[in-house]
Amino acid sequence: MIESLLIANRGEIARRIIRTARRLGIRTIAVYSDADAAMPFVREADEAVHIGPAPARESYLRQDRILEAARQTGAQAIHPGYGFLSENADFAEAVVATGLIWVGAPPAAIRAMGLKDAAKQRMMEANVPVTPGYLGEDQGPALLQREADTIGYPVLIKAVAGGGGKGMRRVDTAADFSAALESCRREATSSFGDDRVLIEKYIVSPRHIEVQVFGDTHGNVVHLFERDCSLQRRHQKVIEEAPAPGMDEATRAAVCNAAVKAAQAVDYVGAGTVEFIADASGGLRADRIWFMEMNTRLQVEHPVTELITGQDLVEWQIRVASGELLPLRQDELSINGWAMEARLYAENPSTGFLPSIGRLEHFRLSRGLRIDSGVEQGDEVTAHYDPMVAKLISHAPNRRQAATRLADAMAGVEVWPVHTNAAFLARTLRHPEFLTGAVDTGFIEHHLADLLPPAEPGAQVLQAAAAALLPVETRDPWAAITGFRVNAEPSRQVSVEVAGRPYLLDLDPAQQRNASGVAGVVFIDGGAWPVGPCRADHAGGSHGLADGSVMAPMPGNIIAVSVAEGDRVLRGQPLLVIEAMKMEQTLSAPFDGIVAELRASPGSQVAEGSLLVRIEGDT
Repeated sequence: MIESLLIANRGEIARRIIRTARRLGIRTIAVYSDADAAMPFVREADEAVHIGPAPARESYLRQDRILEAARQTGAQAIHPGYGFLSENADFAEAVVATGLIWVGAPPAAIRAMGLKDAAKQRMMEANVPVTPGYLGEDQGPALLQREADTIGYPVLIKAVAGGGGKGMRRVDTAADFSAALESCRREATSSFGDDRVLIEKYIVSPRHIEVQVFGDTHGNVVHLFERDCSLQRRHQKVIEEAPAPGMDEATRAAVCNAAVKAAQAVDYVGAGTVEFIADASGGLRADRIWFMEMNTRLQVEHPVTELITGQDLVEWQIRVASGELLPLRQDELSINGWAMEARLYAENPSTGFLPSIGRLEHFRLSRGLRIDSGVEQGDEVTAHYDPMVAKLISHAPNRRQAATRLADAMAGVEVWPVHTNAAFLARTLRHPEFLTGAVDTGFIEHHLADLLPPAEPGAQVLQAAAAALLPVETRDPWAAITGFRVNAEPSRQVSVEVAGRPYLLDLDPAQQRNASGVAGVVFIDGGAWPVGPCRADHAGGSHGLADGSVMAPMPGNIIAVSVAEGDRVLRGQPLLVIEAMKMEQTLSAPFDGIVAELRASPGSQVAEGSLLVRIEGDT
């Protein structure tokens, strides 16, 4: 077996690999950027090597520096994790060429499945059903428009080299095609260095079903059953589960066997995921499930498969890379119970899920279930990498129990001052339709109003805020949060400030026993609310969009500006596009008016809260 392993990745997946390697007695080597020098995965590895500045292109994507780190430390093998270089065939070949073991898919298989058009063509040749669409070499905008018109709207434009929801646009009408194509190509070029696209028929009630496959160097291929990853936002997975709800045994056999056939068609070795799209309008049926793509690496959601099968997939990867046979045959694998995973992101649902960065001054996750996290209390969440801070994974005898356990865990998340989507996830997991399994990829969009946490604090939050402040109540009557009265019982009305706004309420003494929080913050149902005594000089009012000032909602890079000073704009008209953490955000005019001031230009870096555009309304 491999004796020393360099992990060419960071954060949560690096810690995950280290955990298994340590159990197997394997020495681990971490690589890290400037931004990650103090992160847990660096401390937990047996050895760590600095490879460059914070931007990934100058560190985690530098093949030469990673290979040099392996040489310096005497590493025997390299595990790429997921993301970064995990599906880079050139890097895989370079690893092998230097005499190291590559703990990943063969370079030929990565290439075969890396380009979506070629992969679909190969699957058609292997009699694996694929979604109708256009896969041609001609990339002229006029031809692509005609092909989309022929396929029939809605269609999906997808970057040929895409993944992770990047370089993907749904188009509902012919009039929208040209702008969507331009946006898709721009994002594809930025993310993958390749602006080629393919076009697919968009499935109106889609389910995202994927199958975990594994191959060894002896020609054996097995599947470890399916996962359902339909709960998505902006084409990125939010909640994953295994097995898939509503999957009968006949359909399971058909889709899993198709996945094995797909892996065999490219002589697959190692961990891989074959992704399918299902038309769920009439339930899951074998004749309404089509191949989409294959991810030639370990997936973020692999823990749900581990929990229902009782297997360690990272151990499988290491053993296969060491030349061993697969640990189990197909007839030795079975499904036990139900598992669910939710991705805890550093993002703010109330601002359109924009990334949130900063130091995790308070970071507490629920116990009693599996947690895979890349950070700990005191660590810094930066704008340089993906905003996922942890994965919480539950396992139970059935789906409803798994959902309930995960919802309770999300409700118990306490993070401050970085914003998270914990409250949003808790509400999603408790939604009645989710609990019945009535889920497709449009679920979040259709139910967003029900899933978003309230912007204003409810009665429970206000009572908890008052109760949290009472223990530090001052004896100074002029500074007290409770009322002061001469020759009368003290008033139970209290004045508190929650999230910057003043509130006056009657205190319920019972709430004093139920408050949860730290100094200045109350945590309820996954949400965090800053609290404090109501200031005498508190002034209400608004700022920002109300006065026409369009501010940067996050630190990032301006990639497009569509107006100039003096232009007349209409409410909702796009003004500019900002990019951060691999996400594009379009900022629009808050009302009709004139562009009085423009402080942004393409390519410029901006700080969170900086003024980008100021609109003056018609007088």
